[in-house]
Amino acid sequence: MGNIRISIKKAQLEDLQEILTLQYLSYQSEADLIGTNDIPPLKQTISEVVDEYKCGTILKMVAENNVIIGSVRAQKVDGTVYIGKLMVHPDYRGKGFGTKLLIEIEQCFPDSRYELFTSTKSVDNIRLYQKLGYKIFSKKVLNSGLVFVYMEKCI
Repeated sequence: MGNIRISIKKAQLEDLQEILTLQYLSYQSEADLIGTNDIPPLKQTISEVVDEYKCGTILKMVAENNVIIGSVRAQKVDGTVYIGKLMVHPDYRGKGFGTKLLIEIEQCFPDSRYELFTSTKSVDNIRLYQKLGYKIFSKKVLNSGLVFVYMEKCI
């Protein structure tokens, strides 16, 4: 694939269906790790994504062929920026694109406290977040036995 030129910008309403399709593809690996397809990112509807778009910020990462290969969402509530749905197309992983997206969404909300969560089984995600200054501050066990870690980055 060589050197891929990408750009990151705010998603538009007309991008949301493509982002949701990417989300279903990207979160399949997470579902495989956890051992179930019964996870919120795989059940989200387009109307729910539109709601997130209206009350937060959604960024898209576009490759030179004008295809969306990554995305991340955030919403600021009471001084904390809640970051979610960080995704990179499986064919483009391991090239630093997730890092670029996370840094870019933080820059949309400077001088804030950032919070995100992931499954304890997602060791690659946890490693990425820790590399960027996030620290685990809480764990939550769901009924299914799945454990989420909540991570924060305070400026």
